[in-house]
Amino acid sequence: MYFDGTLNINGAGVGILFITLTKDKLHYILRIHFPASNNATEYEACLHGLCIAIALGVKCLMVYGDSALVINQLNKDWSSSSEKMDAYCAKIRKLEGKFYGIEYHHMVQDQNQPAD
Repeated sequence: MYFDGTLNINGAGVGILFITLTKDKLHYILRIHFPASNNATEYEACLHGLCIAIALGVKCLMVYGDSALVINQLNKDWSSSSEKMDAYCAKIRKLEGKFYGIEYHHMVQDQNQPAD
């Protein structure tokens, strides 16, 4: 699963891309209808992607995102100093139990074009 959040003058949204083992692709685009920071949009993208994966019956998931903050906090490499980011992280932690295996990987923004 690739995820990306976006924030601009037109509003906020997220892009999510699933690539199956057989190379099939599922694209999702969601619009956020509340004020959000760039970091919040990234967490929203990851959170919604995990919810979709669960609904699809996915049990093992590789997660790729270009947000160093989100990926490093989910990998427990960085701590959070924000209650809001802590809340997002806690929501995602609850969903992780629905998977047999889940891994988070950071990628540079230029390589995350599929989720843009």
